[in-house]
Amino acid sequence: MDEITKKQILCLIHQEVIPAIGCTEPIAVALAAARAAELLGEKPDKITVLLSANILKNAMGVGIPGTGMVGLPIAIALGTLIGKSAYELEVLRDVTPEALEAGKAMIAAGQIQIGLKEQVDKLYIEVVCQAKGHEATAIIAREHTHFVYEAKDGQVLLDERASLKTGKEAEDEELKLSFDLVYEFAMTTPLDEIRFILDTAKLNEHAAKESVKGTFGHEVGKTISGPYGHKYLGDSPYTHMLMLTAAACDARMDGAMIPVMSNSGSGNQGIAATLPVVSFAQDIHASEEQLIRALMLSHLMVIYVKQSLGRLSALCGCVVAATGASCGITWLMSGSKTQITYAIKNMIGNITGMICDGAKPSCAMKVASGVSTAMLSAMMAMENKVVTSVEGIIDEDVDQSIYNLTSIGSKGMETTDKVVLDIMTHKK
Repeated sequence: MDEITKKQILCLIHQEVIPAIGCTEPIAVALAAARAAELLGEKPDKITVLLSANILKNAMGVGIPGTGMVGLPIAIALGTLIGKSAYELEVLRDVTPEALEAGKAMIAAGQIQIGLKEQVDKLYIEVVCQAKGHEATAIIAREHTHFVYEAKDGQVLLDERASLKTGKEAEDEELKLSFDLVYEFAMTTPLDEIRFILDTAKLNEHAAKESVKGTFGHEVGKTISGPYGHKYLGDSPYTHMLMLTAAACDARMDGAMIPVMSNSGSGNQGIAATLPVVSFAQDIHASEEQLIRALMLSHLMVIYVKQSLGRLSALCGCVVAATGASCGITWLMSGSKTQITYAIKNMIGNITGMICDGAKPSCAMKVASGVSTAMLSAMMAMENKVVTSVEGIIDEDVDQSIYNLTSIGSKGMETTDKVVLDIMTHKK
């Protein structure tokens, strides 16, 4: 691999694999609120927030870190009160009991208005803060931390809206990953240049262990490791990876003030790309090099799939993340490059179509389903059993199979996305 391509891939990984506290959608909204308040220069007395459908869907039912509360209003309030835009996806890390009470007061006073913005990018956040005749606006689009517009009192300070590329134009400018490129990078890059990927293991494993100490969400992780889990599922590398991954997701979706390492704008994707690989590596006593390369393979595969799927879609991110994990697990089983492609095809042939109905505590169950499928897909691959090209959406070419998956998620399920949001916003 040439040095330019290697540096581009390293840059891409550093850009996409970053720490985050809380679900990235409401946290991104809090980030925009924080920036608008900073531009305003004082505490706002009115906050208007307009969001794309996908952001609204993913932010409605998830816990907000440090609050014990669910949903957007408290995230927005705290963003304006204590948020620092320089913290990016850790924007709410300075929350205090006093700030929480002040945020609740803002909500009770009806100072926050939230609405749907039509005909915008799937990832779009617009926050307008007003106070004493002054007004400031901040807009995030395309990526969770990407500000494209800032203004105060009619003076435009930043405006990149016109330069936002269409999806196709953006793809044309982006480094094009492929399975061959992902595999070559993960297997051949000198260890010292990719050792940083171990940070994902440290951060996400810490989140899982902290989760087990408390009571979070539906306690999926604890259920797997509890009496019924031991009785009916046993105690094995399989249950270990299920427990560890679900536990971290339990805590994150319930709003624990615990940072995780995200991937492509999603903490759950970061968790599911990391912890099954880490858990399995521990159980088989893998070397540090094996762990590093397996984690890099998993995370870079997720980034690759998300390139054509997009940041947000109707397809549950655990499908993508668990596919990366299955690659890492297969390699740790001493699987060949061909067998890793089998694992990918087995994943696509199995759980394609799992819907995303917003971020919420029950995401831990979906993550557990993805991890379970990752292990099954890897075991089948090691026995050279693969979903063939005469079955469903699988193609002989692994990259085409991945594209078929992402086409369903980004295009085929658009109506599904609308129906899901309609159901979520019209519950009695």
